Amino acid sequence: QVQLVESGGGLVQAGGSLRLACAASGRTFSSYVMGWFRQAPGKEREFVAHISWSGGSTYYKDSVEGRFTISRDKAKNMVYLQMNSLKTEDTAVYYCAASISIPSLLSLDRRVAYWGQGTQVTVSS
Repeated sequence: QVQLVESGGGLVQAGGSLRLACAASGRTFSSYVMGWFRQAPGKEREFVAHISWSGGSTYYKDSVEGRFTISRDKAKNMVYLQMNSLKTEDTAVYYCAASISIPSLLSLDRRVAYWGQGTQVTVSS
């Protein structure tokens, strides 16, 4: 059974940092694009960052560029999101996802991607 399990969320003050982790199991994800998404209360789920299967290519939502860093450890089937200089508007449930292509990942379609259950990040002012 394929599972993506996020961890590392919590409550932090504005300007602080958190590191999210996503543990993937049930298959080998070394050839998959991995990504992080988030969903704030009352808003739609949105893309945050993705990383290529090799780890050599990354892409970020404009508002997190320079503050967040996505990385992966293929040997451990892990993906991370280092979040620095957090802002109150970063408050959301953060989800890890995996898919065979970037378009499939960004489609938010669960039929073509694997998704975790999410971890809450709350940034206080």
